[in-house]
Amino acid sequence: MFRSPVSLCISIHLRFEIPREGPLQRLFSTFPDSWPGIALLLLRAAIGIAAVGQGAIYLYHAGGWTFELLFSCAVLLAGGFCLLIGFLTPLVAALIGIAVLVNAVSLPLRGGYLFNNKLATAEIIVMAVAIGLLGPGAFSVDARLFGRREIVIPSGSSTPKSPLPPVS
Repeated sequence: MFRSPVSLCISIHLRFEIPREGPLQRLFSTFPDSWPGIALLLLRAAIGIAAVGQGAIYLYHAGGWTFELLFSCAVLLAGGFCLLIGFLTPLVAALIGIAVLVNAVSLPLRGGYLFNNKLATAEIIVMAVAIGLLGPGAFSVDARLFGRREIVIPSGSSTPKSPLPPVS
């Protein structure tokens, strides 16, 4: 009986449990370098600069200080800076996307809004979600803290002896 490679892969996947990485590795899935890493750096910079700019506009043009306004400014300023350096990128990108959406709906400003139409707001939200899903890239603090590590096993090492007696 002939089976296609796709059905064979699916049946193998369903029969055997594939070991998964820890929760931290799932949060930071990839750290591509070279041109993809530079593209992620540029995407992070664009979102981070826009978030810092909008947070500064909120601080400068605020009419009355409310908790919502101060919280929004803090999220946008701190989150924009974290995205610029690439620290906790997926979490910060999600927070910035939520903050931009909430600000566009509930915090109208007299002095202006950096994302002055719905299309610009949607673009920033989509870019924040994209950077959150893609990961920070190799040129980030996340890559330094949580990136791949090289494990060096000395050539003269042997397997350790088990302290338990052999099972017969």
